[in-house]
Amino acid sequence: MITGKELRQKWLDFYKSKGHVDIGAVSLIGDGSTGVMFNVAGMQPLMPYLLGAPHAQGKRLCNVQGCVRTVDIDSVGDASHFTFFEMMGNWSLGDYFKREKTAWTFELLTKVFGLDKDKLCTTVFEGNASAPRDEETASLLIGLGIRPEHVFYLPKEDNWWELEGTVGTPCGPDNEWFYPIKNLDAPVFPDDYVEIGNDVYMQYKKTAAGYEPLTNKNVDTGFGFDRMLLFLNGLSDGYKTDLFSSAIRELEKLSGKVYDEGGEPQRAMRIIADHTRTTVMLIGDRNGILPSNVGAGYILRRIMRRAIRYCRQLNISSEAMCAVAKIFIHEVYGEAYPLLLEKEGYILDEIKKEADRFEATLVTGMKEFEKCLQGIARKNAFMKGQNPEYVEETVIGGKQAFRLYDTYGFPLELTEELAAERGLTVDTAGFEEAFKEHQEKSRVIQKGEAKGGLESHSDIAVKYHTATHLLNAALKRVLSPDCNQKGSNITDERMRFDFNFERAMTAEEIKAVEDLVNEKIKEDIPVVFREMSLEEARAEQFVGVFDSKYGEVVKTYSIGDFSKEMCGGPHVQSTGVLGHFRIVKEQSSSAGIRRIKAVLE
Repeated sequence: MITGKELRQKWLDFYKSKGHVDIGAVSLIGDGSTGVMFNVAGMQPLMPYLLGAPHAQGKRLCNVQGCVRTVDIDSVGDASHFTFFEMMGNWSLGDYFKREKTAWTFELLTKVFGLDKDKLCTTVFEGNASAPRDEETASLLIGLGIRPEHVFYLPKEDNWWELEGTVGTPCGPDNEWFYPIKNLDAPVFPDDYVEIGNDVYMQYKKTAAGYEPLTNKNVDTGFGFDRMLLFLNGLSDGYKTDLFSSAIRELEKLSGKVYDEGGEPQRAMRIIADHTRTTVMLIGDRNGILPSNVGAGYILRRIMRRAIRYCRQLNISSEAMCAVAKIFIHEVYGEAYPLLLEKEGYILDEIKKEADRFEATLVTGMKEFEKCLQGIARKNAFMKGQNPEYVEETVIGGKQAFRLYDTYGFPLELTEELAAERGLTVDTAGFEEAFKEHQEKSRVIQKGEAKGGLESHSDIAVKYHTATHLLNAALKRVLSPDCNQKGSNITDERMRFDFNFERAMTAEEIKAVEDLVNEKIKEDIPVVFREMSLEEARAEQFVGVFDSKYGEVVKTYSIGDFSKEMCGGPHVQSTGVLGHFRIVKEQSSSAGIRRIKAVLE
């Protein structure tokens, strides 16, 4: 059996022996240049160099690159879908081309991985009016020993790579490699074969009129690491490789369930293992993110909360995520991604925090969800009694789904997933309508609030009041979650803010706080007002500075997921009106209390 560590090393050693430099893996988190939240392909980070920029480490490159894809997250739980995976890649940036690459891939598959050349199948571009048939690649493959009847010509949608709608970029035919799924005497292509990788030959430049030959031609190779490991070990279940086997054993031990017995326990173990692995990689990334309600952080939160819910399905604590995370950090990925070992404590702490937050939400939310289903069942029973031909209701109403979201913190996706498990759907259009209606009501309420407050506050004072909420949230993120407001004073000229912290802030910390507050101002986030019970506010993680002053019903203000505070108001409607935030002084106020003076410019 070949292990993940062995496969990783074999790939890198082989291409380094051919003059390639291992450039390592880049961050999983998209930098904004490609328009996606996460890197979703091994070649994605190299796009600038494939487009012509010189690479500092030369023209022959290789690596094993982590990727995250969540478009098919609902399929995770079967034997082959993952949200995190790795791609083994190598590239020629205007150096070697088809002759060398076909020979090296053939050598790797037959000599290093021991595949039977007589069973290899390959596909090449069949040609069309814009670009000729790829006879050159086909001829090279046959010359290496691929049986002629195992070389298939396929159309552009199968064997051509280009950036859709982008003129002036490299593109070209690709050569895909296949091998029989099982040890059959006479496998039939493509039914009995699995794709194991592909080589893209970027030999053309896309123009408005079609394609023209490139002077400098590139090679882009991509082989799925997880898929290849599965294939080389003769397995059909991706969770049987050593990437997952220890994690699955841990879940078996904790739950008392047996993975190989299949059914829902098996599906739950796969989801927990996959989602925990992705969580570890995203939080532990060099540009690591944390769960939130926006952007990439929202995707992470959805992944984590889905894993937590399936822990409950196995009747195990969400602490299981931490136990599984340790396995991925120490046994599986610590060697290839050493930053995970450095950030282990941080990763585990953040997993536990999110688990604790969601557990509180889930307990009350699940009760309400069940009430919702009971209501539908009662209605169906009553209507059926009145009219035997009545068509039973199978849709959770949009307003019901919104109440689960608004009051109990249930994301729409979770409600949809739970509903699907019971054979129901959700009125998503109704949910969106209820959401918009709620936003409008919040705006009206806030206008009214700004008018009981403005009797004693000027417009600028209201802005400073909102800025204190942003500052409080920023201090918690930059310095410590234990930082809390200990007092404030606002005039038309400045704000003063006291908080608990044992030492003076560094210049870097002051700048980080300023930058974070200004980032949230620039995002122009709506400030949302809601009234709720104190119990609900605490369950939804609203911050209260002086709990004793609150009654049974409290006023709350949310600034996205960045700041959630119980507060009497008033506030601005959205952060964009605040201007520029600047800290002018940071000093001691008393023992263990620091004071910040800041202005809005």
